[in-house]
Amino acid sequence: ALRRAGGRTVSGESAPTDIARADLVLDGIVGIGGKGGLREAAVPLADAAARSRAAVVAVDLPSGVDADTGEVRGAVVRADLTVTFGAHKPGLLIDPAREYAGAVRLVDIGLALPAEAAEAEALQHADVALLLPVPGAESDKYRRGVVGVAAGSARYPGAAVLAVAGALRGGAGAVRYVGPAGDAVIARFPETLVSDEGPKRAGRVQAWVVGPGAGDDASTVAEVLAAEVPVLIDADGLRLADPEAVRSRTAPTLMTPHAGEAAALLGVSREEVEGARLSSARELAARYGAAVLLKGSTTVVASPDGGPVRVNATGTSWLATAGSGDVLSGLAGSLLATGLSASDAGSTAAYLHGLAGRLAARGAPAGAHDVAEAIPAAWRDVRGD
Repeated sequence: ALRRAGGRTVSGESAPTDIARADLVLDGIVGIGGKGGLREAAVPLADAAARSRAAVVAVDLPSGVDADTGEVRGAVVRADLTVTFGAHKPGLLIDPAREYAGAVRLVDIGLALPAEAAEAEALQHADVALLLPVPGAESDKYRRGVVGVAAGSARYPGAAVLAVAGALRGGAGAVRYVGPAGDAVIARFPETLVSDEGPKRAGRVQAWVVGPGAGDDASTVAEVLAAEVPVLIDADGLRLADPEAVRSRTAPTLMTPHAGEAAALLGVSREEVEGARLSSARELAARYGAAVLLKGSTTVVASPDGGPVRVNATGTSWLATAGSGDVLSGLAGSLLATGLSASDAGSTAAYLHGLAGRLAARGAPAGAHDVAEAIPAAWRDVRGD
């Protein structure tokens, strides 16, 4: 087709020079079966495309990335646009490969794709809207769910405040706080139910969030893990939790590590987790028998049953700010208290959190408290209100 249109082919040493003069580069070096990065002979072509002023369009996926995992194990093509066919590939949704794909457009070519065979899925507004809790006519604060937050310490009282901020905007009817930062929480959120006793004596709770800013309070973490309600474990709670106590739980459990925490739990380097997000989240979920929300440039949620990993599509780099994860934990814990499964609560919270981060920042720096305050707007955006 190219030759019929008057084009010509080149090869050998002149190819990189011709690419450097191009206005448009189509990358079709390898397809979805490519593994391990580009071969040596193709690297100069990718380098020439990167140095050129041409628009680079990848055919199905940028050559060199792993289509199935999003891993990058060598030189790859960096595209401005990827036109993919039939279905989105995990490598187009998950970092580090995602950053090489540019904008992604899907072309339907009529493939039959059974949902149960999916490796990964990315929720959209309509999916999340169906999961958001809506109070019924007979609802009261207890029927809507009560989330307990065991967080904060003398050194990190702000973690408790931010976790409660997220929890108050997650749909539960009440938030019950247990910990040493009660005065700071009440000063900011007087609607919070504060207890100066431990989790066992805190009163009615339908889900717990434990760990943000907890310092070395292992006894509170152990007490929460012994509760027969859904539990979210974050931050210091991940370090303090007895692995066997997590594995032996019968109620749903959601773990929310960032890459460094996940690396410590798996006994590998942070770089290994960041380079293999999909397999790292799956390994953690299988090892602990819990749903795992792995935070990062691409947030993924893996379930212990081995189903499709959910990839969050709303994240933004503006969420890389202190306390943002505490807000996410409170939000997800509140959704757990409303009755969502661990996987649904985690993926719904990540979606809303990402949208809130975008709304709070709008291209300028924003703090974690700004993200929390933007959650209602994100909620309305998802529901179309």
